Amino acid sequence: MELGMIGLGRMGSNMTRRLLKGGHRVIVYDPAGEARAEVVREGAIGADSIEELVRTLGQPRAIWLMVPSGDPTEDVVNRLASHMAVGDVVIDGGNSNYRDSQQQAQILARKGVVFLDVGTSGGIWGLEEGYCLMVGGDINAFRRLEPVFKTLAPSPESGYGYVGPSGAGHFVKMVHNGIEYGLMEAYAEGFNLMLAKRDELKLDLAQIAEIWRHGSVIRSWLLDLAADALKEDPELERIQAYVEDSGEGRWTVEESVKLGIPLPVISLALQMRFRSRQPDSFSDKLLAALREKFGGHTVKETGK
Repeated sequence: MELGMIGLGRMGSNMTRRLLKGGHRVIVYDPAGEARAEVVREGAIGADSIEELVRTLGQPRAIWLMVPSGDPTEDVVNRLASHMAVGDVVIDGGNSNYRDSQQQAQILARKGVVFLDVGTSGGIWGLEEGYCLMVGGDINAFRRLEPVFKTLAPSPESGYGYVGPSGAGHFVKMVHNGIEYGLMEAYAEGFNLMLAKRDELKLDLAQIAEIWRHGSVIRSWLLDLAADALKEDPELERIQAYVEDSGEGRWTVEESVKLGIPLPVISLALQMRFRSRQPDSFSDKLLAALREKFGGHTVKETGK
């Protein structure tokens, strides 16, 4: 199957590689020439502009966006709207606000172009492990592009699915990230408590994390990553206790306020990220380490 890809950051490039390995023909565009050249060397077809990418694709076209949410996504969608034709599909696989996705779907629908919002999870591990895909929008477009989703997912039978109309994909991904905030905070607080008794009880936090990974009711991929981080740097001396948020946790909490749905754990986890930008704490260092481990997010290093 043929697909266009716009946005060749780390995730976009890895998704392109996975598609190429799956036998798909991928035409790519990114303002960074070296990013294009890197995946072209691996079999993709490069385009020097969005307009060239649209011209190169056969109709009906399908173009996947992996660009920052907000204005950058809106700008690319508006450019595509003036060049694409009835029956074409635009897929936003980034972390857009679901309300923005609903608006983009309406704008493109006036041109007869279909918009799919695809919540995408998997971070830097997606190339090897596959991506979890939550698809919102037109069900017929989903079915047409299902071979692409099957290739990107962990397996052709699992890890992807159609979750509802326009906005549903990014809404579900927003909630997913809110839950992620809560899980990460719980691990960070628990290990921080054990740190306080480490010397008295001779606790090895890396060893404990490894024990919990097998058979424990709190085992998870995040715990696997915590164990790796503690093995590599038991004191987390390399990392400052400064944890960014990509925005989806805020959107989740804002939605809970609008709907009157209590989210105490997720709300407090978001507040703790704000706290991390103040004086250092071990729990915040572990949060930063986990974000680096699962998503390749930038950490602030201490220089040690």
